[in-house]
Amino acid sequence: MNKTIARQIKCLRLGDLVRVEWFDASIGSSRAGAIDVPVDSWGVFIGVLGERNKHIILAQNNFKYSDGLSDVDYTAIPLTWTVTIKVVSQSELSDKEAKSLLESFLAGRKRTLKRRMKNHE
Repeated sequence: MNKTIARQIKCLRLGDLVRVEWFDASIGSSRAGAIDVPVDSWGVFIGVLGERNKHIILAQNNFKYSDGLSDVDYTAIPLTWTVTIKVVSQSELSDKEAKSLLESFLAGRKRTLKRRMKNHE
C-alpha cells in the first residue's frame, strides 16, 4: 500500500461516507475486453480487513429484518488497487450504527466460512 493511501485511511472513521477510486483487475464483459478498469465506489466505511491482503470494506445497503436481525451488502476493495479515498460526509452513520454494520458483516463472513468448511469435509 502506498503512503498516500495509508494517510487517507488513517483519517477515516467508522461511519464515514466515502468515495474510493480504484482499478478493477478485469470486467466481466467480453465487449470491454479491458484490464485495469477504473472504478468509483461509494459507501459507508466499516473497516480495513483481510489477513493476507487488506481490503477497504464499504457497506452499501443495510437490510433490517425483524427481531434485530440485519444483513449488509458490501464492496471489498483491495488496498493495492486503490488510487484515492475521499470522505464525502463525515459520520454519516453514528458509531453504534457503523459498529452494527461491521458486526453484521463479520457474522456473515463466519457463516460463509463455516458453510465452506462443511462442504470440504
